[in-house]
Amino acid sequence: MSSLIKAVGLVRFADRRLLLVRSADQEAFYLPGGGIEPGETEREALHREVAEELGVVLGEAEFYARYFNDAVGRGAGVKVDLACYTGVFDGEPVASAEIAELGWFTRAEYEQHHVTAPAILDLYADLDPA
Repeated sequence: MSSLIKAVGLVRFADRRLLLVRSADQEAFYLPGGGIEPGETEREALHREVAEELGVVLGEAEFYARYFNDAVGRGAGVKVDLACYTGVFDGEPVASAEIAELGWFTRAEYEQHHVTAPAILDLYADLDPA
């Protein structure tokens, strides 16, 4: 049986490096962001998740792209509908809430991780084609 997770993610890409986070219960790094709660818009969820995960306030968010992929670490048949937005935040991000670590990764550095998220690989292909 398959299921779909609707999620939002913040794309912060500078100097060929993408800001990625890893939660304590996951092995893969992924975009800051997360699930959309009932009654929230994508942008509202993004602002909430960025504040919770990075401890910063996100300014205006602009839609970038949408990716449909297998959801890493969620079991067989689980897909993710990831809406990606760009935006700037008001300070230095720090790992908060359920985030175990964060970092800025090049495409090559990300690809070397033992667990990667298909949506992030597709995003890197768009941001930084090989």
